[in-house]
This record gives sequence, C-alpha cells and structure tokens, in this order.
Amino acid sequence: MSTLKLTEFSSGSGCGCKIAPAVLDQVLAGLGKRNFPNLLVGPEHKDDAAVYRLGPDQLLIATTDFFTPIVNDPYDFGRIAATNAISDVYAMGGKPIMALSILAWPTEKLAPAIAAEVLRGAQEVCDDAGIPLAGGHSIDAPEPVFGLSVNGLVTDTQLRTNGGGKPGDLLYLTKPLGVGIFATALKKEKISTPDLFRLLDITTQLNSIGMLFGEMPMVHALTDVTGFGLLGHLLEVCAASGTGAQLNLASIPLLPGLQVYLDQFLLPDQVYRNWNAYGAQVQGVTGAEFMYLCDPQTSGGLLVSIDQHAAHSFEQRMQIAGQDVWQIGRLIPGAGIQVL
Repeated sequence: MSTLKLTEFSSGSGCGCKIAPAVLDQVLAGLGKRNFPNLLVGPEHKDDAAVYRLGPDQLLIATTDFFTPIVNDPYDFGRIAATNAISDVYAMGGKPIMALSILAWPTEKLAPAIAAEVLRGAQEVCDDAGIPLAGGHSIDAPEPVFGLSVNGLVTDTQLRTNGGGKPGDLLYLTKPLGVGIFATALKKEKISTPDLFRLLDITTQLNSIGMLFGEMPMVHALTDVTGFGLLGHLLEVCAASGTGAQLNLASIPLLPGLQVYLDQFLLPDQVYRNWNAYGAQVQGVTGAEFMYLCDPQTSGGLLVSIDQHAAHSFEQRMQIAGQDVWQIGRLIPGAGIQVL
C-alpha cells in the first residue's frame, strides 16, 4: 500500500478530468426545458446542484460529483472526493443530510482492499459533515473513479444560487488557487513534501461556511470554484446574474510555493481547455496569470458575491467564524471579466 500510486492508473487528475467547457456546452445543448414547477434550479444556469421544492418552506438539494484520483493514497483520495462533492450543497447555502457513493474500479489491477480505503476516507469526511454514507453503486471500469451523490436541505430564504449578484457587489474567495497545478506536480513526481501536505490540507477542508452564507441577507450569489477555474465559475455567476466582473489580480490568493511549479509549466491540460473555451470573454490577461486563473480546482473555495456596503460586517463575521476570506474584485454592469 505504501508504494501504491493511484494517479498512475488514470489519465486525468481530480476535477482536471472534467469535460472541457466548450464540449460540455454541446453535450447539454440537447436538454430542452421541461415543465416541472417544483424544480426551482435545474441545468439552465450551470449551478452547483439541483433544487426541488418539497413543501412550503423546505427545499431538497441534489448533486453528484466524481473524478479520477488526484493523489496517490486511496484514503486521501476518498477524503478529497467526498469533501468536493459535499461542497455543492454548501455552495447552495444548504445543509447536507445524506450521501451515496459512486465507485468505478479496475478490479483486475487494483485490489478490493484499496477501494475499501477510498470508502473509509469518504466515510470519515461524511462523519465530519454529520451525514451518513448510506450506500451507493459500483462498477468494474478501466480507470478508478470515485465520488458521491449528496442530498441536502435548505429553506427559501437561505437558498443561494450563482445568480442574484448585483452590479457593485464585492467578490470574496474562501480558499487560495493552485490545486490543479499542485496535483499535476504530484502526478509528475515533482511536488515537495510540504506542498503535498498543503494540497491535502486545502482539499479536505469542508466548505461548511456556506451554511452561514445562506443565513446572511448580504450574500447575493454563491458558487464553488472547481474544474472550470476561477474565471470559468465567475463567468457563470456573471451570466446567471446579468453582470460583468472586475478582478484585482494582486488580491487573488495563491497557494504558497505555486510559483515553483508555474516556472516549470506543470499545468493540467484543463488549464488550456478552460482558456480556449472562455478566454475571449476575459480582458486584461496578458501573461502567465491565465495559468492559475484557469487552473481546475478540486474541492476549491467558495466564491461569494455580497452587498457592496456590507464589507466590514461580512469580514467581521468571517473573523468570528475563523474563516479566511479574500476580497478579489466586484461585479459591474455589462458582461465578461476585466482583470486589473
């Protein structure tokens, strides 16, 4: 088990294995809108989860997320995949209540005991989130894949989506960028031991602060930053909110040590797929900054749009909650993103 390298059994890595945004648009193009009055959030705005009305003030959040190994240790792979999947409920302002596992496993290459370690890691994270890992489904497959289907609950007043942002809103991020680049360095056996621990630490931090965001009227829009990178998910917020955005490049937090890997161009392929898909909607990116702005995050932070007059109150509440936040820009009239 100590010499096992799960990343050798897959071509992708974590959320870096997602289908490219342009290809996904083609895949989803055939989904026509259906008349389900109780379906409050569907695929229209590429939000983090679906939302269905159960009663007068009770909404069900449903999501699924899975990917190929981002790290070599199966226990840590399970922890990261579970943290990432549960985040989609938090990104809607909701409280997770139950999870089911999704496991694809090359049984002739990897022993069942290794898959059991993946599940053990996932169950530990579910325990931390206060929810049962209540079952799931498994198949034999050429590459290892793992994730969760997660359900949650939220009220009307606490539901947050990637729409609802307003011009002038301030943008905050709750985790630094660079996970995909660190994961690529790991896969190519060039990551340092301290940076590996940084990678494990950030990707197993639950985004449970999202439940608090749902209770705060000052929070207008909310999403998490995953496979399409900061720019991609911010563009989704802009499209759903009918706004543009400005980003302050110097304010965007990066994982310590990231520059070492940028200098070696240790980039996931998804960086280029992301930029090719939406780079035309971005102004002001003139150099290597596109590498981390498009970096696919696995279990990334929450991107929060808040009332422009509430910065002091918001930051005070985050300090009390022990939550790191970085103000990285604002929403503006128009469309697209300006990087300053």
